[in-house]
Amino acid sequence: MSGQTVPVDYSGHMLDLDEDEDLEVFSKKAPVADGNPMPNSPSSMVNQFRLEEDEPQDVNAKDLFITVDNPESHITAIETFIMYRVLTKTTRSEFDSSEYEVHRRYQDFLWLRSRLEETHPTLIVHPLPEKFVMKGMVERFNDDFIHTRRKALHRFLNKISEHPILSYNQHFKVFLTAEELTSHRKQGPGFLSRMGETVRAVANTVRGLKSRPEEFAAMQEYVDDFSNKICTVDKVTQRIIKEEREYLDELKQYGPMYGQWAESEGNLAEPLKAVASCVERCGKETEEHAHHLSEVLVPTLHEYILCAETLKAVMRRRDHIQAEFEAKNEALASRKSEQEALQEEVDGLSDRMEGSNEALKGDWFRWKAGMRTDLKSAFVSSAEKNVDYYEKCLAVWESFLLSQRAESSDQQDGEDVS
Repeated sequence: MSGQTVPVDYSGHMLDLDEDEDLEVFSKKAPVADGNPMPNSPSSMVNQFRLEEDEPQDVNAKDLFITVDNPESHITAIETFIMYRVLTKTTRSEFDSSEYEVHRRYQDFLWLRSRLEETHPTLIVHPLPEKFVMKGMVERFNDDFIHTRRKALHRFLNKISEHPILSYNQHFKVFLTAEELTSHRKQGPGFLSRMGETVRAVANTVRGLKSRPEEFAAMQEYVDDFSNKICTVDKVTQRIIKEEREYLDELKQYGPMYGQWAESEGNLAEPLKAVASCVERCGKETEEHAHHLSEVLVPTLHEYILCAETLKAVMRRRDHIQAEFEAKNEALASRKSEQEALQEEVDGLSDRMEGSNEALKGDWFRWKAGMRTDLKSAFVSSAEKNVDYYEKCLAVWESFLLSQRAESSDQQDGEDVS
């Protein structure tokens, strides 16, 4: 894969979440039809808009299919952990078979990601779900937690399988095919080697850069801005969900009171029962709406919060390479006696920096395209659900008004006849 080229154009439009876009306000004033008080779904209205980047992928071009499923709990005297089945189907010639089935635990996924970052320090490796219990999860190994983690691990492997460079990494192939990873995990860099890398990284951080190239300065600014925006959106969304659930609790107390009231009011019994029914139906819609936000929008937002942290780490590693190159270059100018040896190091670091820059620029373009597609999909789904939710609630109350007007008309007709 050394000869493979990656795109270097990353100049696409930024996702400015705080900018005002031109909005068209749609009003739907169609009367409620007799016998069908609920309005039609607004799907047809939403679906007429086609997102530029939501182009269908060519399935025939894909040659690596991975599934993570069948989580099983394992309990030992020392620990409790979950094993996941990883199924792989491929047509690539470098694989000895077309199908593989292995079992992996979370630590194995961590090992794979760390190896990918070590091998390709300036490529964007998709983040894993956090090791510890996520917000809102009470028990570490309850069904919701395991389900959420399994989906995230499945997405992690498929993101790698779709990457033009990472999918050909030898560690990735070992992860998908080897029955046991113990021997492979021992082949990583030793403790002293890792400590040396850490010391050099700290030294480079302290030394700092003379001047970051303009394109990477723009990247850093974008990442910081994107991180702030996505974190804010996530916090507000979490607050909306919390408030909707509190509102739902109030509705569950509010509706039955009308039913109890109806039992003691003969003349008002029917209207009171109708109000109780409307409140109950709106409560169900509210519950479904909050569930939709939790299951669709929140996971996508959280995933890209982790992606922002990954991008920051990639930018730091690129900066470390540049800082080391600048330090060696300065040493070359001041130490004439070791000029030849240092020149080789400088040339090597120059090539490494250039390669890292090109790799990061290409991956940057890919990541932004995927990010926009994922977030737009989540936003469109949430927008459609919002429209559907409010139209259903509106129709509930319109049906109540119609029933009361019809009842009043019948009473008036009765009085006229008498």
